[in-house]
Amino acid sequence: MRFHKYHALGNDYLVLDPADFPTWRPAPTAAQIRVICHRNFGVGSDGILWGPLPAPDGAFGLRIFNPDASEAEKSGNGTRIFARFLWDQGLAKGPALTIATPGGLVRADTTDGGRVIVMDMGRVSFDSAVIPVTGARREVLNEKIQVLDREFTYCAATVGNPHCVIPLPEISEELARTYGPHLERHGNFPNRTNVQFLKVRDRRNPQIEIWERGAGYTLASGTSSSAAAAVARRLGLIDREVTMHMPGGKLRIEIGDDYAIRMTGTVNKVAEGTMHPDLFAVKV
Repeated sequence: MRFHKYHALGNDYLVLDPADFPTWRPAPTAAQIRVICHRNFGVGSDGILWGPLPAPDGAFGLRIFNPDASEAEKSGNGTRIFARFLWDQGLAKGPALTIATPGGLVRADTTDGGRVIVMDMGRVSFDSAVIPVTGARREVLNEKIQVLDREFTYCAATVGNPHCVIPLPEISEELARTYGPHLERHGNFPNRTNVQFLKVRDRRNPQIEIWERGAGYTLASGTSSSAAAAVARRLGLIDREVTMHMPGGKLRIEIGDDYAIRMTGTVNKVAEGTMHPDLFAVKV
């Protein structure tokens, strides 16, 4: 039961190759996912990357599981980590590769021995029917939402997974931890949502605090950076090329005319090892 642990700006994932788990088909169970990701009873991570899986046209298939055992359509940091894993294992034939996720294809270019990954994340959409967001079909921009004791103005977007972006003059970890879980499960979002609290420091330096669907407060997120940057650009607040600042570090984001996102960031290998069967004696 071999695992490979990596982090991308403090957002850590465990890569589990299905070839190492012949009895775990087609995927680990919810109970296995929860205990593996648990910070006290398991190996500890922000999620599991299950792959490579069969995929068409030479792509590497990937499924992404959150610590609560829900499945994510796409993850920017997760796919960067997976690209590094494929490079480290010699599975990639060259620096460029394609990863097939439930949220769509992403193209990765590995540089600096796999430690820096340039990722084409796909196009961001603000369409309520695609995200999805309840109500009549529309672009979800500058709408009101009530959570606990506060009313926020929010925008919604998808880059293969749903995001709720809330621009504010000041943001904090406390803000994300207080309101993030309620926004994640708000009735406006039938599939739940990732949440970003966005501060634009200047036109080239936006900043976000993140509450990630199925994972909680998170130090960094690639899809969150992509969605928040696209929203800020759509609102006319930032330039096309920016540095997204997060508690775990920085990502370079390039925004195309059609809101296609190109993201550049680091990946660090943490450890690899073997999970002992005793790990699964505990239920969490």
